[in-house]
Amino acid sequence: MSVNIKDVAREAKVSMSTVSRVINNNYPVKQETRERVENAIKKLKFNPNTLARALINHNTKTIGVLVPSIDNLFFPTVIRAIENVLRKNGYSIYLCDTDDKAKQEVFYIKSLMGRQVDGLICIDPKTENMKSGFYEEISRQIPLVCINGYNKNINCNFVLNDQESGAKQAMEYLIEMGHKNILFVRGRKSYSYDLKEDVYLEILKKKKLSKYKKIIDIGDGNSYETVNNTMDIICEELKESKPPIAIFACNDLMAMGVLNACKKMKLDVPGDVSIIGFDNIVITRLVEPQITTVDQNMYLLGENAGKMLLDIINDNNEKIGMVKLNTRLIIRESCRKL
Repeated sequence: MSVNIKDVAREAKVSMSTVSRVINNNYPVKQETRERVENAIKKLKFNPNTLARALINHNTKTIGVLVPSIDNLFFPTVIRAIENVLRKNGYSIYLCDTDDKAKQEVFYIKSLMGRQVDGLICIDPKTENMKSGFYEEISRQIPLVCINGYNKNINCNFVLNDQESGAKQAMEYLIEMGHKNILFVRGRKSYSYDLKEDVYLEILKKKKLSKYKKIIDIGDGNSYETVNNTMDIICEELKESKPPIAIFACNDLMAMGVLNACKKMKLDVPGDVSIIGFDNIVITRLVEPQITTVDQNMYLLGENAGKMLLDIINDNNEKIGMVKLNTRLIIRESCRKL
């Protein structure tokens, strides 16, 4: 039989409102009375309803975290950092996988707000939801931090990697290594992919290499299917391409797919094909050859987002800001000098 607040009041010989005041610590109670109530709670092993207490205090100590996919190892690292920061400050998280779909993002955000979460962190939010004004409206209602997914003239809080700088480092490195024929591999509908594509085109134009332009869209860039889909598409491309070539992939899952395609086509990496990825997930160090990639400071992204959200909560959601973190090229074995 479960114990309720009425049982505690009877045991302590006080009113139910006095028990509520002790539990929620929202009104002064005499020390002697407080001790009687606390002893009754301990004796009866009463466990107050955490959500009910939280609603009374207008603070549920929960944060909603949205991620486009758990399959891409980039995101779990970011989430681990977020959770570490929040846990130290007494918060727990609701984690929602949006399956990289804009409608699912909207659904989960509305659902989380219905659960009275104290704030939201959205990792790599969808471009259409940014451009529609959805996130700006949400940020006026609840503390919100977006990790990457930045779009110009959007009035939200962001923690970003300098992906533009990372893409420039990757392209300039390939060109310094003597490559001209550089293929660009991306996924569909993402500000991150668009930004990297812009850098790719800009540098080809600057170096007078635009005639070599080749952009390959592999579709979903963050799922278990990404590696195999990329492999199949790149296998067809490699049938038409004459080595040596270089391939710049928008993330490391795509880079893995490119590497697998080269192995399937019996092409040497980096002898015939040089590969650069983006993110620096752990698997890039575990394959042969190890993949050259751009490090995105995954843990720092999550850590900064968690700290920023706590600041916004403490500031009554009156703060709009941006943190931009550096990226750096990690040179390994998948590229060679011509």
